[in-house]
Amino acid sequence: MSTSVKVVCLDCGYEAPYYPTSFACPGCGGQWREARYDYAGIGPVLPSLAASRPNDLWRYREVLPVKNFNPVVFLGEGGTPLLHAANLGMMLGLPYLYIKDERQGPTGSFKDRQAALSIAALKEAGISEMVLASTGNVAIAYSAYAARAGIKLWAFLTSLVPAEKMREVAIYGTQVVKVTASYDQTKQVAAEFARQRGLYLERGSRSIPSVEAMKTIAYEIAEQLSSFSELSTRSGQGSATPWRAPDWYLQSVSGGLGPQGVLKGFEELHLMGLTAKVPAMGGIQSDGCAPMVHAWKQGLTEATPIRSPRTHITTLSTGDPGRTYTLLRQRMLQTGGGAFESVTDEEAFRTIHILAKMEGLSIEPAAAVAFAGLIKLVRAGVIKPDEVVVVNCTGHTMPIEKEILGEGWARDVSLPARLPEEKPEEGLLAALSKVTAERYSRVQVVDDVPDARRLITRILQSQGNFTLFEASSGKEAIAQAFKELPDLIILDLMMPEVDGFAVLDALKDNPQTAAIPVIVVTAKELTSDEKKRLEGRIHSLMQKGEFLGDDLLDEVRSLLR
Repeated sequence: MSTSVKVVCLDCGYEAPYYPTSFACPGCGGQWREARYDYAGIGPVLPSLAASRPNDLWRYREVLPVKNFNPVVFLGEGGTPLLHAANLGMMLGLPYLYIKDERQGPTGSFKDRQAALSIAALKEAGISEMVLASTGNVAIAYSAYAARAGIKLWAFLTSLVPAEKMREVAIYGTQVVKVTASYDQTKQVAAEFARQRGLYLERGSRSIPSVEAMKTIAYEIAEQLSSFSELSTRSGQGSATPWRAPDWYLQSVSGGLGPQGVLKGFEELHLMGLTAKVPAMGGIQSDGCAPMVHAWKQGLTEATPIRSPRTHITTLSTGDPGRTYTLLRQRMLQTGGGAFESVTDEEAFRTIHILAKMEGLSIEPAAAVAFAGLIKLVRAGVIKPDEVVVVNCTGHTMPIEKEILGEGWARDVSLPARLPEEKPEEGLLAALSKVTAERYSRVQVVDDVPDARRLITRILQSQGNFTLFEASSGKEAIAQAFKELPDLIILDLMMPEVDGFAVLDALKDNPQTAAIPVIVVTAKELTSDEKKRLEGRIHSLMQKGEFLGDDLLDEVRSLLR
């Protein structure tokens, strides 16, 4: 089945054939146009066509603006996994939380999709030289694909881009132009350079291939969600559709191209009858550069530019989203709704640690912004516990940035020169003893439910150095506490045979353990008599299912100071 694509002007509605080097509407001269396809003909056959193809971006070629797949340009783009975030989901009370792992693209970010499709379209059109402005990831992705396709690339990068990323761009043979200015000013310089030389300019949200590339994320999510067994028995969304849309899709937002394309993809899927709904969109920005958030919360149709972004997260420093926000807002209001929210850099950096230590994912600060926004929306009750949520993990944290770890993140071991009479292992053992010389706070976690213990230990491990002990019964907890003498005990009340109240009695009767602070975490709604039994004997009472990681960590830290 061949691709047939038209472009429709969003200002006057003029419809014309698509060509990569045509930037303006023939009818009114407007530059904001959108690709359209034969949805009625494609919808019924796309699932079977996709199922017969490799798991990559080109699986959905009937709804992409490239006539012929070119293996010369292909680097394995698309087909990234959708991961069930069981640990983070348990912490947040979201059993249906999933992560779209875009770190696994050829250059480590979701921008590989944009570069792959755009370079393929330009190669097909015979274009040999192009210009773009970037805060890092776009330039890296385009550099890789331009090198493979034999297209000369000029990359204008703001001086705020980490030197490691600039060097990676240059490795591919890209001509790097470092601009000491904001990202928005850098875009203006790049546009003027392209105009003077008559070169193709990557236009972001005004570029047909760029938007169409991002929508493949939606197609993959919908197809992948349909295969998760835990969702097959969940009530709510109709099972008549072959694929499944989530209730929420969350992504960090800079200029808005990604969310604009993804939301278009979900709209197309719903239009073709492949999914039963369009999800709510969660757009998350950094507090230091959040023009869309400000406009959304004030009910404005246009975002007021942020002239001087104040964020360490350079990839999210687009201060002027222009019309992209207006179109994205319009889409959201007409389809699944959603929300814009912002988080601080500190919240994002803290979330990097949470994802790494709870889910084994090392993510870039921009991706962490989305996860920090997820936590914020869950806390506010905007996202409900039974909803299916997908978060775009937009990229890998490499190269590591100093703000993430700070000082003292590694330990030094120096092997001394060996004396003649010294055994070979003695110097090594002496050096290794320094690695664990300092004493970490000792915390005992008591709960008869393994998942509950795992949740609490994961939360503690995610943001601190603790020596942890687990007890699966009251009897074991008492014996372990007497032996290990922990600095803090996190205790469940409802356990068979020896319950939490009996554990407290035993602890208080022993002079060695009587003063150990205790945090009770319970699913039980306590009676007035039970609350009286706890008075003066515990330091905090937390209800299971109602606390998040920060709540518990704050309590732990306050008691271990």
